[in-house]
Amino acid sequence: MEIDELVKIIKEKITEQVKIKKIPIESSGRHVHLSKKEAEILFGVGYEFTILKELSQLGQYAYKERVRLIGPKGILENVIILGPFREETQIELSLTDSRILGTVPVLRNSGSIENTPGVIINNGEKIVRIDRGVIVAKNHIHMNEEDANRLNVKDKDIVKIKINSERPGIFENVLIRVNKDFILNMHIDYDEANAFFITKDSYGEIYE
Repeated sequence: MEIDELVKIIKEKITEQVKIKKIPIESSGRHVHLSKKEAEILFGVGYEFTILKELSQLGQYAYKERVRLIGPKGILENVIILGPFREETQIELSLTDSRILGTVPVLRNSGSIENTPGVIINNGEKIVRIDRGVIVAKNHIHMNEEDANRLNVKDKDIVKIKINSERPGIFENVLIRVNKDFILNMHIDYDEANAFFITKDSYGEIYE
């Protein structure tokens, strides 16, 4: 076999391995997950929200409706609501958003809202004050069992992720979340996306 042909084959195999291990990156803006109780206070009993678009994870969607968040020092307007309803209202912000509102930024995994700050949620003349639930969400990766086997990880593993972008870097302490319905995606917030210069061509890979 000619040397040039052998080099070509090796390069193709390396490229294929890289593709197999690529983890898509999705940046997420500030958003609210409402409980049914607080949704009814803000929008009325029996109100039907309008689905604006489906999100990357199955069964998750963004509503057309928006709310205002009022903190000790500032206000965030037109904050998107994501569905379906949660057992308890949770608000996910970036560190920058927290500073605008004046809430104490608390870094947590989604769903872990004990000892977190609250905020006022406003829709027109309707107001709800939540005592907890405002978090800066830790970055994490959704994947199904097949992805987990291919990447040699399991649910709740903590890994390092190398970001391949114009401004590359490494995220540490990234949570792996495995579910049969999940679609492979790493979720980060806008502060993180801007810091790493994330574009549609950027991707992550597990860093050993």
